[in-house]
Amino acid sequence: HSIILDLFFYEGSGGWTPLLTDREPWFQLDLRDRMEVTAVATQGRYDSSDWVSSYLLLYSDTGRAWKQYRHEDGRFAGNVNSEAVVQHKLSHSVRTRFLRFIPLDWNPSGWLGLRVEVYGCSYKSYVADFDGRSSLLYRFNQKSMSTVKDVISLRFKSRQAEGVLLHGEGQRGDYITLELHRAKLALYLNLGEKFSSSRVAVTLGSLLDDQHWHSVLIERFNRQVNLTVDSHTQHFRTKGEGDSLEVDYELSFGGIPLPGKPGTFLRKNFHGCIENLYYNGINIIDLAKRRKPQIYSVGNVTFSCSEPQLVACTFLSSSSSFLSLPAAASAMGGFSVRFQFRTWNPDGLLLSTRLQRGRIGPAGGRGAQPEMTLDMLFKDSFYASLFTITVCFLLISTIFSGHKVNDGLWHSVSLDTRNLQITLTLDNEPASTIELGEQLDAEDIIYFGGCPSSAVPSYCKNPTLAFQGCMRLISINSQPMSLSHVQQGMLGNYNELQFDTCGIHDRCLPNLCEHGGQCSQSWSSFYCDCSGTGYSGATCHNSIYEPSCEAYKLTGSSSGYYSIDPDGSGPLGPAQVYCNMTEERVWTVVTHNSTAPVRVRGSSPQKPHVMKFNYSASAEQLRAVITGSEQCQQEVVYSCRKSRLFNTWDGTPLSWWLDGGGERRTYWGGFLPGVQQCSCSLEENCMDMNYFCNCDSDANKWANDTGVLAYKDHLPVSQIVIGDTNRTGSEAVYQIGPLRCYGDKSIWNAASFYQESSYLHFPTLQAELGSDISFYFKTSVPSGVFLENLGLKDFIRVELSSPSVVTFSFDVGNGPVVLAVKSHVPLNDRQWHYVRAERNVKEASLQVDQLPLRFLEAPADGHLRLRLNSQLFVGGTASRQRGFLGCIRTLTINGVTFDLEERAKVTPGVSSGCPGYCSGSSSLCHNRGRCIEKSSGYVCDCTQSAYGGPACKEEVSVSFDRESSVTYTFQEPFSVMQNRSSQASSVSRESSRFREDMAFSFLTSQSPAMLLTVSTFSQQYIAVILARNGSLQIWYRLQMDRNSDVFSPSLSSLADGRLHRIRMHREGKDVYVQVSSVWRDEIHREALKSSTCFFFFFFLVFVLHPGVDGFDEEVRQAGSRGFVGCLSSVQFNHVAPLKAALLNRGSSLVSVRGQLVESNCGVLADSKTSETVDRGKEPLRNASQSNSAVIGGVVTAVVFITVCVLAVVTRFLYQHRQAQRNASIKEKEHRHNMETAYRAELHLHNPVRDNMKEYYI
Repeated sequence: HSIILDLFFYEGSGGWTPLLTDREPWFQLDLRDRMEVTAVATQGRYDSSDWVSSYLLLYSDTGRAWKQYRHEDGRFAGNVNSEAVVQHKLSHSVRTRFLRFIPLDWNPSGWLGLRVEVYGCSYKSYVADFDGRSSLLYRFNQKSMSTVKDVISLRFKSRQAEGVLLHGEGQRGDYITLELHRAKLALYLNLGEKFSSSRVAVTLGSLLDDQHWHSVLIERFNRQVNLTVDSHTQHFRTKGEGDSLEVDYELSFGGIPLPGKPGTFLRKNFHGCIENLYYNGINIIDLAKRRKPQIYSVGNVTFSCSEPQLVACTFLSSSSSFLSLPAAASAMGGFSVRFQFRTWNPDGLLLSTRLQRGRIGPAGGRGAQPEMTLDMLFKDSFYASLFTITVCFLLISTIFSGHKVNDGLWHSVSLDTRNLQITLTLDNEPASTIELGEQLDAEDIIYFGGCPSSAVPSYCKNPTLAFQGCMRLISINSQPMSLSHVQQGMLGNYNELQFDTCGIHDRCLPNLCEHGGQCSQSWSSFYCDCSGTGYSGATCHNSIYEPSCEAYKLTGSSSGYYSIDPDGSGPLGPAQVYCNMTEERVWTVVTHNSTAPVRVRGSSPQKPHVMKFNYSASAEQLRAVITGSEQCQQEVVYSCRKSRLFNTWDGTPLSWWLDGGGERRTYWGGFLPGVQQCSCSLEENCMDMNYFCNCDSDANKWANDTGVLAYKDHLPVSQIVIGDTNRTGSEAVYQIGPLRCYGDKSIWNAASFYQESSYLHFPTLQAELGSDISFYFKTSVPSGVFLENLGLKDFIRVELSSPSVVTFSFDVGNGPVVLAVKSHVPLNDRQWHYVRAERNVKEASLQVDQLPLRFLEAPADGHLRLRLNSQLFVGGTASRQRGFLGCIRTLTINGVTFDLEERAKVTPGVSSGCPGYCSGSSSLCHNRGRCIEKSSGYVCDCTQSAYGGPACKEEVSVSFDRESSVTYTFQEPFSVMQNRSSQASSVSRESSRFREDMAFSFLTSQSPAMLLTVSTFSQQYIAVILARNGSLQIWYRLQMDRNSDVFSPSLSSLADGRLHRIRMHREGKDVYVQVSSVWRDEIHREALKSSTCFFFFFFLVFVLHPGVDGFDEEVRQAGSRGFVGCLSSVQFNHVAPLKAALLNRGSSLVSVRGQLVESNCGVLADSKTSETVDRGKEPLRNASQSNSAVIGGVVTAVVFITVCVLAVVTRFLYQHRQAQRNASIKEKEHRHNMETAYRAELHLHNPVRDNMKEYYI
């Protein structure tokens, strides 16, 4: 585009510079007409040391109401000297007449100096002005207009938050309505759906009542619709059964008039200006302006935009902004104040003034009176907003608004103290009035939005947060206050205000909360509510579920139903699967809707039997599970009688199945794809060797072609088609088993780097708005770069910077950021260490092993996007310096696992895999156990496991009687370290960090019963009990001013003498509970009233004594009954308190009451569970089975059970006789295999009561 304004001075002196006395200088340009501006450029003042290094750019049509151009972080980078030209191309052009440059920073050794150049082109506009009682009707040539494709575009501006822009409807039930609602744009569109009870809108945009132009584009083809407002687009599929939009008679623009009643409208009309309105290529405003017969005008529609501009000011600071105005005298006594405001903040001070007393009734008089002040504040509550008027610190008036006032919309407030009463009015709600005994007048000055920081005046004090937002239309005693006079120093005073613009910005548009998180905001930041999404973190980025069953097993889980998230933080959500951990391999089982055998008769190739299978996971989730597994299979049980799979004469398939992609497959289990054969052909045992399948022999007796499909690319079976059962005596029975996969290819995907100059390279990291990087490493060198990706200026890097320090550094344009985690032990010890780094628009964090999390908040208005353009280097850098020597495995970025092994095969200096005992997928250490390399082998560190033994597989179980209990007190080792200033509002923002993971098994026949509690000295607690009826109850009391949350995930009695496994996970307000036993497996999700928790305490107490205050009555009663039974494998976060208590009975931090007897209840129950699961999961092998095997099995089982009963009785008598002696011996004996990690942990802790946790069992 050409230069449309040139204010450069290349020869001689020249340039703009303000006076040194200018309080808030700015430089304004008038382009004489509205132009389309595409770029701006700046220079410093000629031959001087004066230049601007950063500035804001504002634009306006009228020169009165201004809007800031949003350029990444809001500000433009300026000059570094007086001569170089710095140009900025605007990412989206602006159509405006006036431009204003507001300097923010300048040469500290000089002063402000500016020369500018503006690029763009002319702009032609067709404008119509609607006054709120007018509209334009576009009438069709025929009775109705039916279209399958529509394109509607327009631009509008308004200062009203409501109003219809477009409407059309037909007798068939079709309609289209575009309207402003609460300053957002709502599109209602229906194509022939006649039975819709309510209209559902697609909403886009925000703050559209700002008196500035906004563009709208509606594109529809059949039922696919694109709605674009400014630069934001939403794609959706409209409701209805048809593909065409049928509108009768006319389309209305600007309102919906009633038939036969001109000037009467069904809904609020649009009040503002519309330009360049096109309907399917037709210029509606041009037709109206030329008075064409297709256009009918209702009311007064003019063709120039004459809307008056309302000037606002912005309170920029929540602590130091204020506006002071004189209280003009009122002839009637008292005073009145009116104004409008808008904000995102939940509370703030609106005004404050000192009062002087007037007349005190007929018999009153004046005298020495104490100083009185009046303050107006608002505070957001859960359902509404609370307005309060305080006089002399006494609350005298309160208004509950029916809606929240921190919604970004304009709200009107009126305060009147005349006529011996105070009247407070909010918007159009009824006024709240308080009678007074005396007249109250404002003494001299009224402060709006905050108070000065100086000691004078002493009566005006800011609350925790002053007002941060916009105000306009301020009047005192019915006299309008000119904000222009305030800005010019002619009226009142101010601090930290921006005039002529409302600087409100919707930080939830676009919504940067991922995975369906709900966005809320304050003036300076936004927050994500991740409740119910299955994700956590500042932007709901991190999945709370493990990616596979293999990963669950490594955390110590047992068989059961689990939610897995195969792509972690990727776009796929969690899926529920069954994890079978009873075998050496961990099987992931995905079920479908038809698990029972299906008998088929009467089907033919022309009318075949068709069955579709719907799995408990989506097609994308299934593909992710299959791709990430080492091997997958699916059993097809097929029995037939006079029913062929292939035509005997030409081999044409008569039956087939569809794979996961919908492709037809004709092989039947256990054979290579594309070969029309069955398993018996591969095994060479078909009934008739002339055929490749048993069923193709077409015998009049039952035959079987059962097989296992094991070609991963074709799984799972999505549909089966049976086509040859229509002859006499012909039938088939089939059963499609669940999809079963084992192995997680990502967990042990590793590469070894043995040259410092070597690296693996991958495509550029896609991480503009956020990324999470996780991996394991082991090395013996003191430093090295794990990964690096560069841009022109931006970069991201994770490295081992010293033997005990891992650093995460990046730059998104705000300057380099470095997070470092230092370990108390060297990390180059040739052992595996875990690293997880995350960066998003809210914060950055770094986790190393189980060390405290390190995180840093992003600046509120800084650059957001990380712009990279080079390759991603793993194990080295682009400069081939500071490369990493050692092993890296399980590298996952944004839910995608990088195949290091494949890339290493073709890269010099790098080899696939990693040497060592602890580098394979054999799972040498189980249940959270950590494999430690030794020179001639390995050992398992079971420190963080609830299990013991050489491989962390042995249950740690204890039998309790009514008088026995264990209290374990310890310091919380997993506190979160923060690089932030403490703020009062940070409590709600950190709720997503509060989490607990708890797991244990129990066996009892007693109810009620106390299983365990977790409590703090401030009387917060979690309690898990059995109620009187034996049902499980979970009690959460996280805030003392609220009632406890009580959940009953299992209503049936668990006091049944069987072993039950309980797993609890809390993330913020969401609590996930899994109850597993031999007979059932249930998963429940509950929501807490609040998410405040132990995050605020470094030390917790896990204890409950009967009669202790602060616990609910039912919990206290259960505690008084104690627990009789067995507890096993107790885990809380990364601590196994029951195991630690048993191994360290002599410690002052462990309190044992009564006698404890070690038990093996967990082992016995697990063996029974394994047998039950194995028998229960046995697949159907033949549709017609003999009963003789069953009878034989029953007889054998009866004999076996009888022998077992005799053995158990004998064992019980022997144990009863030896119980006393065994108990005393176990109290005295010292474990020679005591784990040194637990002993060291307990000795290092400081036994101060304020710094303790206790675990009571």
